[in-house]
Amino acid sequence: MGIEIAFPGIQEDQVRAGLEFWAGPSTRKFAREFGVDIQQVRGSGQRGRITKEDIQQFIKHSMLARGSASTQSTQGIAGFDLLPWPKVDFTKFGEIERQARSRIQKVSAANLARNWVMIPAVTYHDDADITDLEEFRTALNQENQKDGVKITLLAFLIKAVVAALKKYPTFNSSLDGEDLILKKYFHIGFAVDTPGGLVVPVIRNVDQKGIQEIANETASLAMLAREGKLKPDQMQGASFTISSLGGIGGTYCAPIVNAPEVAILAVNKSAVKPVWDGKQFVPRLICPLSMTADHRVIDGALATHFTAHLSQLLGDFRKVML
Repeated sequence: MGIEIAFPGIQEDQVRAGLEFWAGPSTRKFAREFGVDIQQVRGSGQRGRITKEDIQQFIKHSMLARGSASTQSTQGIAGFDLLPWPKVDFTKFGEIERQARSRIQKVSAANLARNWVMIPAVTYHDDADITDLEEFRTALNQENQKDGVKITLLAFLIKAVVAALKKYPTFNSSLDGEDLILKKYFHIGFAVDTPGGLVVPVIRNVDQKGIQEIANETASLAMLAREGKLKPDQMQGASFTISSLGGIGGTYCAPIVNAPEVAILAVNKSAVKPVWDGKQFVPRLICPLSMTADHRVIDGALATHFTAHLSQLLGDFRKVML
């Protein structure tokens, strides 16, 4: 995941610093996805080779050790000096209904809690004037009514984000220990609200696709997500994520970084606002942008440059082609 977690209950003799650790690329990727330091894992394969099963067993034993330690100490939750979560009998105060969370909600909750706690994140806000872009988008949809696929603002956002990522490649990276992995591919995840919870399908190689193709693919993936038919590989490999809330509302928000990514963009509902053009106030369609970044990788100046550049691209979409 780009974040190495020191699990409790690991003996010192399990850390074999300076030695060669035999593990294939897929096994190393699997370990990173679960935040496991592979140097702490004992391999059961030939010549001590580490397998995915070894990683799974390591996680299982580590979590059991953590659970045992939590029952024997008062250090709090997840190794932090926090009070235990309150146990309340709500029936004492009135009628209640117990509702089970979906599997997606449970998985998302665990990932979001980890990301929020472990990533020193800062959110940066900006506004984009999308008046001209919206006029262009509306005209395109009128011309292509027979095609049946409506081009949404999300397609333009995805394309503009890739242009911004090319200019500021640090945003298209991941932490791997002390190293920064700069990705040469542009796979963009976009959040979809489904009956079972929030899922994030991924569009691959966006830099090689046009607006119409992106619009078609987002519509197709969103439909699969709502029907619960997304395949695992259709939700993996994102290098940057967009959460588009324009269809719901809101002004600004502070999205949580989707590890192992280092930044995430949220877009809320656009609104017509008076903008001074030097002579008078004119009505312009303003789109609020909220970008959260991992401060270990991205400082405030760089984050502001990114959001300002993205705002300029959305204000004059011709610049995306430069």
